[in-house]
Amino acid sequence: MNILLANDDGIGSQGIRALADALLAAGADIYVCAPDGQRSASGHSITVSEDIIAEETEFEGAKFAMKLSGTPADCVKLGMMVLREKGVKIDMLYSGINHGGNLGTDTLYSGTVSAAIEGSICGVPSVAVSVNSHKAAHFEYACHLAVEVMEKTQGRISPDTVININTPDMPPESIKGLKYATLGKREYKEFFAPVELEDGRKGYRYNGDPVIYEGLPSSIDVIAMQEGYATITPLHRDLTDYDAIEEVKKWRIDK
Repeated sequence: MNILLANDDGIGSQGIRALADALLAAGADIYVCAPDGQRSASGHSITVSEDIIAEETEFEGAKFAMKLSGTPADCVKLGMMVLREKGVKIDMLYSGINHGGNLGTDTLYSGTVSAAIEGSICGVPSVAVSVNSHKAAHFEYACHLAVEVMEKTQGRISPDTVININTPDMPPESIKGLKYATLGKREYKEFFAPVELEDGRKGYRYNGDPVIYEGLPSSIDVIAMQEGYATITPLHRDLTDYDAIEEVKKWRIDK
C-alpha cells in the first residue's frame, strides 16, 4: 500500500516520524510531503499569491520525501501531482500525528484535518491523527489506531469520508478506551494578549484555555476526550445544512 504522509507541524516533527515508523512496520510504502516548518491552525488555506518552494529531502524509510514552503493543503495537492507524474498511485493519505487535539469545532481551523480533507478532495481515503497535547509525548495508541484503520478499512471507506482520530497524551494502558464519537463544540476561555513590537506598533497574540464541560454525553468527541477516551469521528466535507433548505426557500429571496 502506498501512503502519502502530510502534517501541519512540519516535516521534522516527532509526530510525523512516529506515524511513519508505525505504518512502515505494518508494511506500507511511505511517501512524505510536509511543510518545512510549523503551520498549525492554517485551516484549508492554499497558496495562490506567491510561489511554493519545494525541495526534495531525506526522510528515513520514505520512498520519496519533499518539504514545502506552503500550507498542509498545498503539501497534499502538490504532493499528489508530483507523485502521479512519477507514476506512483497513492492509496491512502495520512495527516499527523498532530501535537494537539483536533476535536469539535477546532477541526475547522486545523491544518491537520484540512490536509486530510484535501486528500479526500484528491480522491483517496484519508485519515487525520492527533494527540491531545501541544507537548505530546505518547504517540503509541495513536499509532496503533492509525495502523488498525489502514488494515481494516481497505476497500471499505469512501474517499468522501475522512477518519479523524484523537487520543489522550497518555500511555496506552492509561487510556480508558475508544469512543466512536460525533463532533462537539470546542470552546475556550480565550484572550488576545497585547505584545509590544520592536518598531513600536502594538500586536496581539491569541491564547486560551479549553472550557471543561459538565453533564454532556461521552458520545461527543470533546467530552469523550475530557473523560480519558480516544475518539474516532468520520468527517464529510459537505457543509450543507440540509434541514434548513426548505426553510430558506420560504424566505422567497428572488432576483
